[in-house]
Amino acid sequence: MSLSNTYKMDRPVGETRLDRNGQNVIGRALPRFEGPLKVSGTAKYAYEQLVGRNVAYGYLVTAPVGSAKIRRIDPLAALSMKGVLHVVVDDRAARASADPSDSKPSAIKGTVSYHGQPVCMVVAESYEIARDAARLVEVEYETTEGSYDLFAVKDEAYDPGEQVMPSTVRKGDVDRAFAAAEAQFEATYTTPSQNSSAMEPHASIASWNGDQLTVYGSYQLVSTNVGQLAAALGIAKSNVRIVSPYVGGGFGSKLGIAPESVFAALGAKAVGRPVKVALTRSQVYQTTVRRPDTIQRIRIGTTKAGKITAIAHDTISGNLPEQNVFEPAGISTVFLYAGENRQITHRKSDVNIVLGASMRAPGEAVGMLALENAMDEMAEKLGLDPIEFRKANEPEVDPQDGLPFSSRKLVECMDEGAKRFGWADRPETPMSRREGEWLIGIGMAAASRKNLLQQSSARVTLHPDGTALVETDMTDIGTGTYTILQQIAAEMLGLPVEKVAVKLGDSALPQAAGSGGSWGANSSGSSVFAACEGVVAEIAKRLGEKPDDVTLKDGTVIAGNRQRLVGEIVGTKPIVVEGTFKPGRQFKETHQASYGAHFCEVAVNAVTGETRVRRLLTVAATGRILNEKTATSQCYGGQIFGIGGALHEELVVDTRTGLLVNHDLAEYHVPVNADVPQLEVVLLPDRDLAASPLAAKGIGELALSGVGAAVTNAIYNATGVRVRDYPMTLDKVLAGWAANRRAAKPAA
Repeated sequence: MSLSNTYKMDRPVGETRLDRNGQNVIGRALPRFEGPLKVSGTAKYAYEQLVGRNVAYGYLVTAPVGSAKIRRIDPLAALSMKGVLHVVVDDRAARASADPSDSKPSAIKGTVSYHGQPVCMVVAESYEIARDAARLVEVEYETTEGSYDLFAVKDEAYDPGEQVMPSTVRKGDVDRAFAAAEAQFEATYTTPSQNSSAMEPHASIASWNGDQLTVYGSYQLVSTNVGQLAAALGIAKSNVRIVSPYVGGGFGSKLGIAPESVFAALGAKAVGRPVKVALTRSQVYQTTVRRPDTIQRIRIGTTKAGKITAIAHDTISGNLPEQNVFEPAGISTVFLYAGENRQITHRKSDVNIVLGASMRAPGEAVGMLALENAMDEMAEKLGLDPIEFRKANEPEVDPQDGLPFSSRKLVECMDEGAKRFGWADRPETPMSRREGEWLIGIGMAAASRKNLLQQSSARVTLHPDGTALVETDMTDIGTGTYTILQQIAAEMLGLPVEKVAVKLGDSALPQAAGSGGSWGANSSGSSVFAACEGVVAEIAKRLGEKPDDVTLKDGTVIAGNRQRLVGEIVGTKPIVVEGTFKPGRQFKETHQASYGAHFCEVAVNAVTGETRVRRLLTVAATGRILNEKTATSQCYGGQIFGIGGALHEELVVDTRTGLLVNHDLAEYHVPVNADVPQLEVVLLPDRDLAASPLAAKGIGELALSGVGAAVTNAIYNATGVRVRDYPMTLDKVLAGWAANRRAAKPAA
């Protein structure tokens, strides 16, 4: 018989078994649970499932135009090719929909909305046959006028309505306060579209057993993805199972279903056997999702002493005409700094470019590039140290709604980082430190990421032999979920970690929040906590004790001055408890966020304008650290991501057709080893008692938020060049020098 236990976060958490059990596994830098499987090549990713089965292969036919009506699809030439089994032409074939809130993905219905949109799919005996036959499918298009340039349609931007946050947040009268401010700063910053570029391309294998569909896919939110896939196919959710035990990176691009999963399902139904579909790298870029490009206008008004009296952050981003998703660039501006008069707006313009959706730290990743550059520019205008300016505007409560902060250590992060990095020795004047051809500069930026919690469930089974099993449909996208859930269960049940097994990524298991929004470990870990509390309660009941009077440690139960093996209490049948975590009132009664500070030193070549990042430090406070190694690794990834956003990453759009010109890893530049210095991460001791029973908060996206601004602030300190159009490539540095020389040249 399975028991249940629900934990609702209605009040701050006190001392728990994570604090007092003494198993000493929570927080430790333990190696990855599934690491040996991955390094030995035995961890099966989506495309590696069903090996040896009678599997067919699918290859997508995609549109070579950005806006059109489909007049005719003729598959006859492809069908005549030996080995071709079927050509899927079906209006149920959904467009990419990596927005997890989109439960009803749009069907093609004879139109093309973006270059690379899937039109049909060839199914064949081999991948190579399917690929070659795809070229033989004749599609007749009637091109229509499209929009491929955000700047060309920025004046047509409109209010898309509330998404992950309200599209408009206001307090006071910003325009009046800004006009009356003793010091004013206003600038516009632009960021390009970006692609997640995860190592594992999107892939799905679909298999039918009667009316029951099983899809092996590479997805982050399994329970949500089931509903999306069912809606796209027009079948009941109960008839869909998604299996995703290992995901080779996602960064948001795998939050929702991608087109290959729907096509695989339709193809498998048509040919009566499993169908594998893997996107090529260029298809990943062209047909899945991107981070939307943005135009961000920031205004800051202050007193002469540097107190902010007005702050405004107005953003325009682009997306497909039928999608209202916007890039929430001002999401941290809402609460990061004080100021009585505030305005944060988001507007969306229609463009015929592949779907804009969530990418790691949606909002903060690009919004803090603008905000944290603007804070430095304002500090310079006031003659203040950048850190002192930020500290002078540290709010006591959430400046927007007055809620108390659950925990906030931004000042501590800045102070610790300044001390460790040698901020006091920073060149005060740009271009004042030089080593041969290289100009040296130091910069910093604050980091913040709102803490998000989601309802999650997990099942914990304690076996008579003293081992435990954790089961939930939560996914591990490379963040360490397997290990963290193993550690939580081991600490709660007093077991060595090797006695705890973890099973993830199967929609047949209890529903978790999934991996996204930096809520994964906190939400799913809290459900494991709840399940383990239920197990302990059952053990206490059998002993006739109160749960608080029972200690579990080293595989034993200690109660009433007696110590027994846990297996003796379990008996012949396992104890099974399904735990559910719900956010509760604390999520509404406090403002919850993670905080940090980034410090960067760069060297910029005085001849070529080339930038080299020489040092990068991140100091973060994110509640209880559940695993020091995986948390630090997440920060390393965020730092590298931030270097890419500052210096390299940009999807180049052909504004005539909507084609993504650099749709592969050869031309879409992400940081490589030569671009990344020795990284340093410091995790400050912290407990957020309102965030969850774990007292933890998210870290994966905080680690990226603000990094790019620290890099470009350092470039300014080195060169005296401000570039507000990301990425800050060497040609822009050279142009900045030329502009500075022209500005400094006396009039004739």
